[in-house]
Amino acid sequence: MAQLLVRNIPDRTVLALKERAARHGRSVEAEHRAILDEVLVFDTLSFSEQADILRAKTSGRSLVPSWVLIREDRDRR
Repeated sequence: MAQLLVRNIPDRTVLALKERAARHGRSVEAEHRAILDEVLVFDTLSFSEQADILRAKTSGRSLVPSWVLIREDRDRR
């Protein structure tokens, strides 16, 4: 398996990577691999395959009707 060395990463990017890794319960290296895999492999999938992945990630979430969101936004103004 290949290795990558990435130089000159901004401190804020490293911090964000560490925080994201902690949220997902992974090491920084494992999180880095997951991000690369998610972004690069996802781009090679067909639209149908991408839709299936997104559908699986959002299943079980309750949907809020748009009129409710519009009303909440208008009430805040």
